[in-house]
Amino acid sequence: MSQTRFILNESDLPKQWYNVNADSPVPPAPVLNPQTLEPVTPDFLSVLFPMELIMQEISTDRYIDIPEEVREIYKLWRPTPLIRARRLEKALGTPAHIYFKHEGVSPSGSHKPNTAIPQAYYNKVSGTQALTTETGAGQWGSALSLAGNFFDIPVEVYMVKISYQQKPYRRVLMESYGARVYASPTDRTQSGRAVLEHDPESPGSLGIAISEAVEAAATSGGAKKYSLGSVLNHVLTHQSVIGEEALKQMDMAGEYPDVVIGCVGGGSNFAGIAYPFLRENLHNGQNTRLLAVEPTATPSLTKGEYTFDYGDTARMAPIVKMHTLGHDFVPPPIHAGGLRYHGMAPSLCALYDAGLIEAIAVPQLATFEAALTFARTEGIIPAPESAHAVRAAIDQALDAREKGEERVILFNLSGHGHFDLSAYQAYLSGQLQDYEYPEEAIKAALQQIPQVAF
Repeated sequence: MSQTRFILNESDLPKQWYNVNADSPVPPAPVLNPQTLEPVTPDFLSVLFPMELIMQEISTDRYIDIPEEVREIYKLWRPTPLIRARRLEKALGTPAHIYFKHEGVSPSGSHKPNTAIPQAYYNKVSGTQALTTETGAGQWGSALSLAGNFFDIPVEVYMVKISYQQKPYRRVLMESYGARVYASPTDRTQSGRAVLEHDPESPGSLGIAISEAVEAAATSGGAKKYSLGSVLNHVLTHQSVIGEEALKQMDMAGEYPDVVIGCVGGGSNFAGIAYPFLRENLHNGQNTRLLAVEPTATPSLTKGEYTFDYGDTARMAPIVKMHTLGHDFVPPPIHAGGLRYHGMAPSLCALYDAGLIEAIAVPQLATFEAALTFARTEGIIPAPESAHAVRAAIDQALDAREKGEERVILFNLSGHGHFDLSAYQAYLSGQLQDYEYPEEAIKAALQQIPQVAF
């Protein structure tokens, strides 16, 4: 009755990824060519991605087999533990039971290798010579650097400049795995130079970094491909190993979650834990709430417009239908760099618009307050991104206490914060601040969204 850790065997490692496209009651909107505003073709996408990932992107198969080469590398850290946060429950005085899936045990410290490994694998077998990518806080860049090293593919990372400055050891980690890391915007690309010409002191954004990485791949004559750590369907599909394991582990615990929580920037870690539970809601009579948590400084779901928009600032990436703050939006320099994206995964946005997923936004200071409460009870320093899920889980537990009701809460601890201690230093010294909702900046960026006929 007092069990705290729920550990699966290697034999329990999922053999298939779950693809939400098979079950979503919302038909997918077309992905558009940024030049013609017409639906993209596989030939257009093949400039950026290997064909196997393109086919996964559009697949409606419910399950996609995980290659054995990928599963063997997964075994370095998967299955990840499910932990009941008993000390946190006691500190909060709540009748709620709080569980978290600990994805920070991966070699690079987050959930991101779940998709980095298969992306590198499929690029390797298709003959890709190098990979380009962007990264916000550095979790994705670290994961792809690790994966590139395992499959002997060079990786170049365009890291959002403010995060490059705030998190130097993330850069060191990527370089330790063999990657080359550049503070974006750079003078290496036309899109980067355009930003610097307009604003030499630009802190950068994920939209800008995506533009640079896409341009580097698209102008390489086929030698380089682009790799994305969130947003696209094949990425979210790879992350489903989190939720599939969690379903088994909750069964081991003899409980089932009333609410499943994850932070959201592009949507990958939230979808990874939530989509398998959504399947259970749709097909097996469950009624679990699925709660996405974003920062008030970049409130794509809760304040954005649901429409077609470019995935990047330079308008080179495909146009998708999503909740967006506008591709020109440059978010405030909060420490949760992985959540500073103007848009959101199209599949997640469609489900949110249909009322199957809930979303809230929380401010930076309250997020770090929750992170320290978690660290001082459970002993784990969460990444600033993951701390948004911690904040919401604590609030759910306090709500259960106020109402005197039992509640089972499951959240995804998507990564540890060992390379984010400068953010904690700023919070502990009183130098961290909340940012007002940048309404005027968002309004201006929304005016630049393309008008398309779909």
